[in-house]
Amino acid sequence: MAEEFGSNKREILKQLLKRLHHGAPQVEVEQEFRKLAKEVTPLDIAAVEEELIKEGMPREEIQRLCDVHLAVMREAVGREKVSVPEGHPLYILMEEHRLLLEFAGKLREVVGMVKEAGNLKDLGAEVEHLGHLVQHFKDSESHYIREENVLFPTLEKHGITQPPAIMWMEHDKIRGIKKELYQVVEGAHKAAFSDFAARLDHSSLELAEMLSSHFFKENNILFPTALKVISEEEWRGIRQQFDELGYCCFTPEPAKASLAPTVAVAQPVLGAEGVVSLETGSFSIEELEAVFNTLPVDITFVDKNDTVRYFSQSKERVFARTKAVIGRKVQQCHPQKSVHVVNQILEDFRARKRDMAEFWINLKGRLVYIRYFAVRGKEGEYLGCLEVTQDITDIKKIEGEKRLLD
Repeated sequence: MAEEFGSNKREILKQLLKRLHHGAPQVEVEQEFRKLAKEVTPLDIAAVEEELIKEGMPREEIQRLCDVHLAVMREAVGREKVSVPEGHPLYILMEEHRLLLEFAGKLREVVGMVKEAGNLKDLGAEVEHLGHLVQHFKDSESHYIREENVLFPTLEKHGITQPPAIMWMEHDKIRGIKKELYQVVEGAHKAAFSDFAARLDHSSLELAEMLSSHFFKENNILFPTALKVISEEEWRGIRQQFDELGYCCFTPEPAKASLAPTVAVAQPVLGAEGVVSLETGSFSIEELEAVFNTLPVDITFVDKNDTVRYFSQSKERVFARTKAVIGRKVQQCHPQKSVHVVNQILEDFRARKRDMAEFWINLKGRLVYIRYFAVRGKEGEYLGCLEVTQDITDIKKIEGEKRLLD
């Protein structure tokens, strides 16, 4: 079989996917997919996805085709199991996958009980169980944040850019499904029971199917690919950043077992006196970093090439940031659906059409103010963009005057 495909297996896989893209019935290419599945590796699949997107195929179409061909190749693709020790970042993620699928299964069981009951009055324990499961799904956001802010940018540094982008698209779909589920559960007592049961059945089934498909892709394609390209030293750094971001309430303690000692973070090279001299004064490196981290706002600096160069580490940062984003293109730090807004802001800054863009959103009951400022040199040349994020909930409540110290 190896001789049959030789070094052309990636090209053959690409052509099969193109045939599906152009409308060929799945049944026509199933047999060829099954033969090829014995030869291709997760790295091959990731590489082909990269090539197709570079050739102009939309990510949404790659995702759809991935669902189609994995349905045929599922058994063969799953043969390359990820085997890592407890404490490894991938072990943690896979354990969380396992538990989230269990929660999705339990949710379906509860939905069955709800449909049999016929009314909310007969649902005491079931409604309470439903609330616990919803809380677990809400807390699972930590899982996706760790992948998006640490694992994905590390893969990108090794040239694996499109598979993480597709997985992030699926994260957003999962978030949308979960949002619908939360709305259904929270509005249970306001809706007619039949409507509540029907919507709960639909959203729980959609979530279970989406998680099953998504986790299969990560466990059997993304994670094996990551093991092939990411070094042991980098994995220790990834684990350190996982610890900084925190875990889900249900992440098993054994999964977070100690790994090898973390890699020491490289320190900036200091001048002879260890002083940064500015036009209006000077700081030691320690003072400068402490000042940035003490500011009552979160700041992120993106240079003129759209590369993330720095972020502050205030005590109550609104949006997660990890060292893995340093050196990453800012467009890759946002969901695909909002990249066009980011590009528009940066283009306007470069063209001097504007010097600031502002937004405000409601996040977990807090009002968050987000501003982007064009950073310019003495001659007005564009040096980059400064993102400033601030929780202004309490500021908006200020009235009158306060002249004395409490």
